[in-house]
Amino acid sequence: MMSTDCSKYNFDDIRPLNNDEVHDAIESLAASEGFRNALRYIMPDLNWAQFVETMRACKTKEQFKATLAYNAVMQIAKATTFSLTISGRSRIPENTPCTFISNHRDIVLDAAFLNALLLDIGHGMTQVAIGDNLLIHPWIDLVIKLNNCFIVKRDIPVRQLFEASRQLSAYIHHTIKESKESVWIAQREGRAKDSNDHTQNSVLKMLNMAGEHRDSVLKNLMELNIVPIAISYEYDPCDFLKAKEFQQKRDNPDFVKSKRDDLLNMETGMLHNKGRVHFTLGSPINGQLVRLESGNLDKNALITAVAETIDKEIYRHYRFYPCNYVAYDLLHHSVYFRTNYDLRDKMLFETYLQKQIDKIDLPDKDEIFLKTKILEMYSNPLKNHMNSID
Repeated sequence: MMSTDCSKYNFDDIRPLNNDEVHDAIESLAASEGFRNALRYIMPDLNWAQFVETMRACKTKEQFKATLAYNAVMQIAKATTFSLTISGRSRIPENTPCTFISNHRDIVLDAAFLNALLLDIGHGMTQVAIGDNLLIHPWIDLVIKLNNCFIVKRDIPVRQLFEASRQLSAYIHHTIKESKESVWIAQREGRAKDSNDHTQNSVLKMLNMAGEHRDSVLKNLMELNIVPIAISYEYDPCDFLKAKEFQQKRDNPDFVKSKRDDLLNMETGMLHNKGRVHFTLGSPINGQLVRLESGNLDKNALITAVAETIDKEIYRHYRFYPCNYVAYDLLHHSVYFRTNYDLRDKMLFETYLQKQIDKIDLPDKDEIFLKTKILEMYSNPLKNHMNSID
């Protein structure tokens, strides 16, 4: 057995703020014109002076999260969702820090909604993995770290990637085993823009890197108490932006999103209609991982098997809405799910679909391609669910 000494790692460049750093961070936010403008854009009626006073009353991250962050998230939910719900609470092991791994729909709100919902059901908020590509402004970095987020380094040279992954792995193991806090991380780098959700092997390899057991991937992963979560949005406000990006990459394989594109995706995802949003907490997978031990699989095959285990747990627990069934039948020119929606549902989704396509501004706009891509986004979760229960 090899014990990974997490103390040899310096986590200062990726960790959340410590409570003795909260005061200075809040003072920096109070003086930030960019932060004030962003908040007023989201909440036009904001009383800035009163908000700053409330911020300054927060002496710890926990106070900041449980008051300001929670209230801001719930205001967004009230303005942009029909409902925000969670199920599966009884599946969470009691008094056990977990590594929540979920599919990824929204850049910011997946983790923000989850934390608010976990607080509501008495579990407590998690630490959250956030890619450094989102830290576009200094005030975003402060807000992220005040909200107990840790940083995933992405914009680094390939030669530094191994050590960054090992540092990240050590931090997650340290948080679960020493700090006794739960962690949320997406199943892949970035969102699955076609909603065809698959856990990336690279995420699991990273989680394994700093485990104490040199010769056991399964034991290293089991120490993290992985609990899959299925996230289901009735409507994805960024569906037209994702479809646009698909065409841009089709027409120019070298196309890369700009930071302005990332900001637009963040803004659109936060501020526009999502309909019903539901989080389903799946079952912890340790019991299923134990059964893999007898399979005599090599390391890569084991990682793949663990990824498939997480995926199936997510697929099983998706929640579906009429738009998912309509999209599947439109995409496949079928009436397979005709009993799951009525003609009004079909008409409403077709109207919505055209409205989203109309938002796309491209010089050589391919409406058939764009429509297909959006239909795939809404039907792929249903396809994966069906395949998982066959």
